[in-house]
Formats: sequence, structure tokens, C-alpha cells
Amino acid sequence: MRRRRFIRDMATLTALPFTGIALLPIGGCAQAQVATGNDLRTSVAAAKAADAIVEAASGHGSDRAGYKRLLILIELKGGNDGLNTLVPYGDARYYALRPKLAIARDQVVQLSGRAGLHPALAPLIAFWNRRQLAVLQGVGYPAPNLSHFRSIEIWDTASRSDQYLPAGWLTRTFAAAPTPAAFAADGFVIGSYDLGPLDGGARVLTLGNAAGYAGASMEAPEHGVAGPEALVHILRTEADIARAASRLHGGYAFATNFPASPIGNAVRTACGVIAEVKDVAVVRITQNGFDTHANQAATQGRLLGELAQALAALASGLDELHRYDDTMILTYAEFGRRPHENASGGTDHGTSSVHFALGGRVAGGFYGAAPALDGLSADGNPAHAIDFHSVYATVLERWWGVDSTAILGGRFDTLPIIRA
Repeated sequence: MRRRRFIRDMATLTALPFTGIALLPIGGCAQAQVATGNDLRTSVAAAKAADAIVEAASGHGSDRAGYKRLLILIELKGGNDGLNTLVPYGDARYYALRPKLAIARDQVVQLSGRAGLHPALAPLIAFWNRRQLAVLQGVGYPAPNLSHFRSIEIWDTASRSDQYLPAGWLTRTFAAAPTPAAFAADGFVIGSYDLGPLDGGARVLTLGNAAGYAGASMEAPEHGVAGPEALVHILRTEADIARAASRLHGGYAFATNFPASPIGNAVRTACGVIAEVKDVAVVRITQNGFDTHANQAATQGRLLGELAQALAALASGLDELHRYDDTMILTYAEFGRRPHENASGGTDHGTSSVHFALGGRVAGGFYGAAPALDGLSADGNPAHAIDFHSVYATVLERWWGVDSTAILGGRFDTLPIIRA
């Protein structure tokens, strides 16, 4: 598969959607079917931009990219409240802003004399004590957008807030520095049919129903290859991904006890994929439900508890597979929540938030800066401390060894969150 040519061809099409493979439960089994991503409606200018990305990144191909190091992305869909995730219990303004929602000081899992984790995140303390949990404070971007749809598009494409890009940042990465031909796919998407940062041309396998994966049989669609050259490339990509689907049978027996929650099922599926497919660069997992405009305390507590248990199980499963030391797990979301609680026992759309990096090579500790609750903007939001583009640059430069400048549209500082 000549992926660089494929990206160029895709960029010249005005109405043809990219097609990946989705595993959908049909009649008690799972069948691989075509799932369409966003229509790739681009102009000749976009095609030239795709060429520029490829040319600018020449010399950084798969022989130099460290794709044997796995990236697992966990999207906290809806916008997780960072202030009740990493609790600034040493700041009296936190309790003034949240008379009902604030976490009591004696319930916080203290990481320092000023901040600590929501009590539901207690399972993560073991990783913190081993210096394998990096807490990224104040992750956001300039001129933030508070629409779910637009803000996650900015994160997925790594665009500026006033810029619209046709492909995800990971898709552009794999166009510039392709994964080895032997890889089953560039990435797997679990728990969602939205391709996110892999939209726009990457080789992706989607498993939307994580609970139905184990032990399921897969059938791949048959496609001919006659037609225009760009369409031929697409159909060949489908066939390539379908072959990867046919290798999934959920047969690896883990000693790890995976939680029986939606994200617990997703990490069990992820570990099964990694066990059987082995060669894949990215696995993306979605945890839903973080849009907590009302009754936040119970909902977020449940979700964070499920997340922490799932992360602990994921680390255990990866350790069984001898992959923990070459895997980095990153959380992300479209935005955070406002510091001031609302009248419905919840929080409204905000800007920056806290995120986690976890893994055997992660240099644990605090990064960024705690939100300045005495310096909120006119709409009640704190300024960001870490541009999310810097997080992506860290993945590209320090995790995979790929030049990030052309892919991200500029040079961003990397974070020292990875040990050699």
C-alpha cells in the first residue's frame, strides 16, 4: 500500500468518504462491515497541503519512527471536570466557588500539600508512588471553543481554533511517517465509531461494541478493485484492514481481572487486540458521559472510579503481555468545566483541564500549573498552562521519533514526561 500516494489521492476527492471497517454485532456474532467517516470534502489547495506534509517530513519514514512503542488514547467524552479530578484542596477559593460540589479535604487522595486526586481515583496512587503517573495540569489551547463538536474537532485535527483541517493529526502522522507494511493497521478504535484523530485516511479498525468482541467470529467484506485509481487505493485499504479483522478471535487468556464496566470491557478488548494483532501503533478508547451539567457528584464519581479501575487493569494486562514498558497511555477531552458550580449541581463547559499520562517509561510528577482561581477570565475560566499541541509534539518527537513541525503546523515545546 503506497500510503503517501493514497493521502494525495484522497485529498483530491470532493465527495468520496473514507471507509474503515467496523465490527458490528449481527445475529449473535460480529461481522466486519464498512463504516464511513466524515466526508472528505477538500479542495486542490488541501491536496497540495497534503503533498507539502509528505515532502516536509521526508527522511522520517517508518524505518526511523518508533512505532514499536504503543500509544493508547483514552477520550473522556463530554468534557471531564478537571477541578474535581485533581482537587486544589489547599486553595480556599476552590471551596468558595463550589460550596456543594467541592471534595472535602479529608476525602482527597493527597499528592502534595496543595492538590490531590478525587477519592474515586485512589487506584492510581500506586502508579504515582512508582513515579509512572504524570499529571498534566491546565491542558487547553488559545482562543478556546466551548462547542463539543468544534472543540473536539480542534483536538482531533490539531488545528488552531480558527483553522479547519481535513484529516486527524494521527492520520497526517502516518502519511508523513508510515507505519511498517507488516503492521495489521495504523490504529484500532474501541467503544466508538468516530475515528477522531485517525479520520481522513489512516488504516483503522473500529470495534464499537467492546462488550461483544470476545469470542466473536469476524467476516470481512469482499471488494473488487476495478475503478478510478483513488477508489482502488481505498478498496485495497479496506481489504488490508479486513484481513486484520479476520485475525481477531478474543482467545488470549488473561490472569488480569478486567472490570465489568463499559470502559473495563474496552480495555479488555484493547488488551486482546494487542495480544493477537501485536503490530499496531495506536489504540483509542472512548469513555462516555462526562458532560455533567447537572448532578455531577454521583456521575463523575462513578465515571472516575471506573476509569481508575480500568487503567489499573489495562496496566496489568499490558504487563502480562510484556508491553507495559513500551506503552504510553494518555487521557484527553474536548474541554474541561467552569470552576464555578451551577444551580443544577453540575458544571458548565469550560476551557483547560487536567489529564494523565501513564506507563512504564513515563516520568511521573506534576507538569504545567494549577489553575489560577483568582485570575479567571470574564466568562469564569482559567487560562491554559499546557497547549495540547505540546502533548502531541511530545508523542511525536519523544515517543515515536517523528518530526512534528509539519504535522502540527509549527514548532511546539515538548514535555519531559518520558524517561529514556
